[in-house]
Formats: sequence, C-alpha cells, structure tokens
Amino acid sequence: MEGFWQSFTTAPVAGPPYEDRYSVAVGADILDLPIRSLPAPDRALASLIANQASFPVIDRLTAAMAELARGFQPDVIVGLPTLGLAFAPGLARVLGHANFVALGYSRKFWYRDDLSVEIRSITSPAAAKRLYVDPLILPRLAGKRVLVVDDVASTGASLHAAATLLARADVCVVGAVVAMRQGRIDSADDPFPIAHVFATPRFSRRADGWWPDQP
Repeated sequence: MEGFWQSFTTAPVAGPPYEDRYSVAVGADILDLPIRSLPAPDRALASLIANQASFPVIDRLTAAMAELARGFQPDVIVGLPTLGLAFAPGLARVLGHANFVALGYSRKFWYRDDLSVEIRSITSPAAAKRLYVDPLILPRLAGKRVLVVDDVASTGASLHAAATLLARADVCVVGAVVAMRQGRIDSADDPFPIAHVFATPRFSRRADGWWPDQP
C-alpha cells in the first residue's frame, strides 16, 4: 500500500471493475484509496488511514471538513480516537477554536466507568474497546453545541457509541463530520446528522475484479 494517501492526482482510475484502488473527488482534486479485502475474501472496502497520510492530504481534507462543520455552528469539537484525532485539532483551529476535546480508549486512573461505553469497528470486529471521556473535561462540554469528528463513518457504530457516551454526560451533539462515508448507511439510523467530504461503496469480487455494490 506504499504511496497511497500521499498526494492528489488529476484523473480518476478507470472502472469498474477496479483492480486495487478506487478514486474519490475532494473538490477538484482526486485521491486514490486502496481497496482492502474484508475477512470475507470476496468482499472489500476502500480504505483511508489518516495517520499514514501526508500532511498536504490531511490539510486538504481538514479544510473540506471545516467547511462542512461551519454549517453546524459548533461551540466545541470532539475528536474520536484513533484516526478522528488526525482531523479534529486542525479542524478546530480552522474554525477559530482555542482547543478541542479528545475522547480516548486508554483508561486513566481518574476516569469513571459510568462515563465509558463499549465500541467496535468494521476493521477490528473482534477487538472490543471502551470509549472514555475525561470527567475533568465535562465543564467544557456542558451547555455547548458539540460536533463530533471522525475519519470514517461505516457501520455507524463509533458515532452511536459517542452519542451514547456524551448523552451520559448530559451533552447534546448537534452532528458529526467525517472525511469518508464508507458503504451504504441508512440515514434514519444515524444518531445525529452526519456530513462527509466523500463517499465510497463496498465492493464484491467478480472474475474480472472489484465491483461496487449497488445501493
């Protein structure tokens, strides 16, 4: 996968079928994403690993996410671990905020179990973790318009977990912004409005290559 997420191009790859990559548009720029097989070898998805991307790619995506974020008029940006934290600090800066709030997977000794929820992801389905909010940060969230930032929305599990966790802290989330919406998600199941820079399908393997699933 060397070379992916490092620069933009001017023309998308041809397809379908696709061989090993899928192109998405970020404004007038084209970004090629690797197609990765899921545990079921005839199924795949396009991948964005933000902490492996170049600074120019992260900066471009952050700027696009910030434009979407303005519509929510947030008071506080909350970043989801791990890869949402590649975007949340820069997005908060672009919006003129003095700081942002990072949720975490690592339990510090002063954290509270009642301010945590279990979380899973499509790329790590067997690795259940717990999502925590630092109780010392709660005064910065109380009564504010909170926007959640993540890298990808796929099954929606991470955003649902964030909504549940922040509700336990009596925090109201006005929406979320992600770089990529991955696969088809029924918006009726979203915990709050979700804005995205680009969307990618899931893929099925045929004899001649990878084909996008029909919505």
